[in-house]
Amino acid sequence: MQEQLFQKKIDAEQKIEPKDWMPDGYRSHLIRQISQHAHSEIIGMQPEGNWITRAPSLRAKMILLAKVQDEAGHGLYLYSACETLGISRDELNSQLHQGKAKYSSIFNYPTLSWADMGAIGWLVDGAAIVNQVSLQKTSYGPYSRGMVKICKEESFHQRQGYEIMSEMANGTKEQKEMAQDALNRFWWPSIMMFGPHDSDSPRTGNAMKWKIKRKTNDELRQDFIDKTVAQAELIGLKIPDPDLKWNEERSSYDFGEINWDEFWGVVNGNGPCNEQRLNHHIKAHEDGEWVRKAAKAYAEKQNS
Repeated sequence: MQEQLFQKKIDAEQKIEPKDWMPDGYRSHLIRQISQHAHSEIIGMQPEGNWITRAPSLRAKMILLAKVQDEAGHGLYLYSACETLGISRDELNSQLHQGKAKYSSIFNYPTLSWADMGAIGWLVDGAAIVNQVSLQKTSYGPYSRGMVKICKEESFHQRQGYEIMSEMANGTKEQKEMAQDALNRFWWPSIMMFGPHDSDSPRTGNAMKWKIKRKTNDELRQDFIDKTVAQAELIGLKIPDPDLKWNEERSSYDFGEINWDEFWGVVNGNGPCNEQRLNHHIKAHEDGEWVRKAAKAYAEKQNS
């Protein structure tokens, strides 16, 4: 009976709030998805933070600093939303450090040049926006509301990245080659961000039924490709996919086969930077323990 009332509320487009009854599967799916999203925002600070001191101008440095700060905020919003489901932040971090929780595979690729900052902003944040605009309508209230603010800031990040790529693509021969190289390396990992094909994604059914997700992995991936190809053409860069072509019948692009062996290899811990990213996070967490203890002691003293 409770499950029927729950589904009726979902079907009526009403938000589920933390104190509402919800099936265990709904709760566990949200914890997995929101924590993965939160971990991705925090781990995603690492490849960009590495370039703050090497930004080519004071303006570029200020913008990148603001972007990394935004990502820290996004992680905090999402951890807070996840905690409303009855799990502590300590447990969320423990799951990440033990390898029980994942983060986006895209952040396990190295950033080799300044152009990679453009590729991440344009492609990675662009892919995130496609996914997160849909999540603004997700059925869980705290997650949905958090997405509204996050999407506004991600739009700034996408514009920042596209500006870098546009300037480099229209710069010297060497700069254009650098921009094209970054696109070549980040294109396929970016479209892998949406996850496996719907037929290989067992959780998609419930996620759509419960309206946690409003579009499937393949629908979101297609939306991203259709939007991004024209952006690349506008600045004179070429999408590194020989099978990419416009399909008049579908009014959409056909594209080549994704290397799923690479995707699953990175997801399962065998990417170029998996160990580096996780070890950095663990060390930062351990080094900051004294701050957490001091803050807790201060709060307890104030409340005594």
